[in-house]
Amino acid sequence: MDLAMLGVIGYVLIQFAIGVWVSRRIKTNADFVIAGRTLGVGLVAFSVYATFFGAEAIVGTAGSVYEDGLKGGQADPFGYGIAILIVALVFAVPLWRRGIITFADFFRQRYSPFVEKLVVIVLLPGSIFWAAAQVRAFGQIVSSATDLSVTTAIVVAAFVVIGYSVLGGLLADAWTDFVQGLAIVIGLLVLAIVVASELGGFEASLARVEPERFRTISLEEGGLLGFLEGLAIPICGTVVAVEIISRVLGARSAEIARNGAFIGGIMYLAVGLIPVYLGLVGPGLVAELDHAEQIVPQLAEKLLPTLLYIAFAGAVISAILSTIDSVLLASSAQVAHNIWTAVVPAQSDRGQLLTTRLTLVALGMVAFAISLTYERVSDMVEIASAAGSAGVFVAAVFGLFTRFGGALAATAAIVVGALSWLLLGAVLELNAPYLAALTLALGCYVAVAAAERRRTQA
Repeated sequence: MDLAMLGVIGYVLIQFAIGVWVSRRIKTNADFVIAGRTLGVGLVAFSVYATFFGAEAIVGTAGSVYEDGLKGGQADPFGYGIAILIVALVFAVPLWRRGIITFADFFRQRYSPFVEKLVVIVLLPGSIFWAAAQVRAFGQIVSSATDLSVTTAIVVAAFVVIGYSVLGGLLADAWTDFVQGLAIVIGLLVLAIVVASELGGFEASLARVEPERFRTISLEEGGLLGFLEGLAIPICGTVVAVEIISRVLGARSAEIARNGAFIGGIMYLAVGLIPVYLGLVGPGLVAELDHAEQIVPQLAEKLLPTLLYIAFAGAVISAILSTIDSVLLASSAQVAHNIWTAVVPAQSDRGQLLTTRLTLVALGMVAFAISLTYERVSDMVEIASAAGSAGVFVAAVFGLFTRFGGALAATAAIVVGALSWLLLGAVLELNAPYLAALTLALGCYVAVAAAERRRTQA
């Protein structure tokens, strides 16, 4: 067994140890799903940041910037970072004050049990694809650092993440996110320092970048619609992502939810600039890559000594693990709490906890199966960010901040948003299917809500 394999195994064992330690404090389903509302500012901040700082934030962002310059970072880190700050400043406090356990609970309170279940069903595919993307990325990283095949490494990834996520729930997730978040920062900083020194320092390395690669906005390819589409998907999709909402709901107070999420967003933007830097200066060290997403692994393998390379691989694995367990936990909580409890309403709290854990295992296995069928991580991430979120975003904004519209309006917006995105994007292949889905969902909500109001006033 080589040193790299031992390093990966050691890192994974640390995650399991944290899960086992925290699992002793899990007594109720609320403990498992929202950590009993015990998270402080630090855990909320690190958990929010680490949850979204996954494979695409490191490998995908650096690859996009390597190919397209700064404009390649439009969605990540800038789009996702802005979305997290919006959640912190606009959504965190009103959601926390509702006393809900899952995001879908809000739709039951504001609209109806039917809308509650519809939201769970519509958002679930996106969450599973997001988890599948991270599982595959984990497999690729482990495979490159060891002698394992990608398929074998993916199998290992699936069982590792499912295992420690089942043990400790959100509290274990938050603590592992803290450890993983530190590992991500240290690993990326080390690589950035080594790359900069190889190119004569940070200032000298940036001076060697061609001026056109510093352009942050380009309307040449997709035009204004393409630019807005590239921002709308990460922003609207993240605002209604069950992963970030679960962190907000697990905070000790509304103020902690807001402040923790805000700090997490700032951390995401700050740390996200490191892959942007690596992508910008990467062509000066590694030219003409067949696959741009390999720029960060190539830089690490080329420049880092063995021990530092193992540490860096651990940092990337950290980013991936923190995202997968967050997605699986939040999604399984909604399925078990918002759908299964309607089937078995008399279930005890211990029974609900068992159901949530079993659901997590089932969703993890589905994500594992999907990860074996797609070749590119970026394809799965794009599906995950856009799938089903357009109509949910419209219904959430109207429902949380106005009294305009009821269950019929919400149902129309959610169904039309999901179906129109699928039809316009996958079938008709329009340039901006997500913006079109948002527009149609908004129009349906307003039209149906206005009809509802006229009917009640008649």
